[in-house]
Amino acid sequence: MYFGTPYIARDTLALLVEKELVPEAVITSPDAPRGRGLVLTPSETKEWACAHDIPVHAFEKLDSAALGRVASYGADYAIVVAYGKILPQSVIDLFPKGVLNVHYSLLPKYRGASPVESALLAGDTTTGVSIQKMVYKLDAGDVIASTETAISPDETTRELRPRLVTLGAELLLSVLPPYLDDLLQGVPQNESEATHCKKIDKKDGELDLDGDSLRNWNKYRAYAESPGTYFYVVKGDRNIRVKIITATFTDGVFTPDRVVPEGKKEMAYTALVH
Repeated sequence: MYFGTPYIARDTLALLVEKELVPEAVITSPDAPRGRGLVLTPSETKEWACAHDIPVHAFEKLDSAALGRVASYGADYAIVVAYGKILPQSVIDLFPKGVLNVHYSLLPKYRGASPVESALLAGDTTTGVSIQKMVYKLDAGDVIASTETAISPDETTRELRPRLVTLGAELLLSVLPPYLDDLLQGVPQNESEATHCKKIDKKDGELDLDGDSLRNWNKYRAYAESPGTYFYVVKGDRNIRVKIITATFTDGVFTPDRVVPEGKKEMAYTALVH
C-alpha cells in the first residue's frame, strides 16, 4: 500500500511504478478546495494513481471502516511519503513487514512537517533523506537507511525539494529488496539529538527588509515554493503587501529582485522603491 498526498508523493510513486513496484492501492487525503474559486480538487497523487489505474482511497479518517478496507488488500508492507496524517498503531499493525516512511532530513534532526524548509531556514550546508520504519510517534522509528547531500548557497525549496524526492526514491528502491528479505536492521534514533519542526503558516513568510539580511535570505530560500515571502511598503495612508518573486544575496546584503505589489503586476523591485 502507498500513503501519500502532494506532488512529492506523486513523483515518488511514479518512480516506484517505473521500476514495476506497483502498490495494491493508494491512500491519500480527501479532495480539497483550491484556487481562487475554491474548487474541490483531488491530490496530485490521487490524480496520478487514477490515471494509471491504481485503486485509490481518500479517507476522511482512518477509522474502523477505513482499516477494514485497507486490510482487505492483504498487503505485506506500506510506504508513506507526505501523507499528511499520523498513522495510528492499528494501521501500522496491518502490515506484517511494517511501514516505511521517506523523510526529507537526516533523522533525528527535523522531525515533523517542514524538514526541507527548516534546513534552509537554519542555513544548513547539508541535509539528506532518511528511510525510517514507522512507529506510533512522530518520525521516531528506526532508520533503515539514509543519504546525505550538500545544499548549495543559493538553493531554495524550488530546487532542493525535487532533488531530495529523487534521492529518496532512489534510496527506497535500493533498500527495499534487502529490507523485505530481512537483511537490513534499522538503527534506533538518538532521542537526545532529536529536533522538531512545525507546520508552516502563511504569516511565516513576512520579511523585515530593515532586519537581518542573512535571516531574510534564508527565509526567502525556505519559503520560495510555499507560502512565499513578502514585505510591506507604506503608500499614502496604506500598508501595501508586496510579494517577492526572486531575490539576491550579494556581499551580505539581501535585495528583492522581482516583486508583485498587491493589486499590481510583477515588476522590478527598483521600480517599486524609486
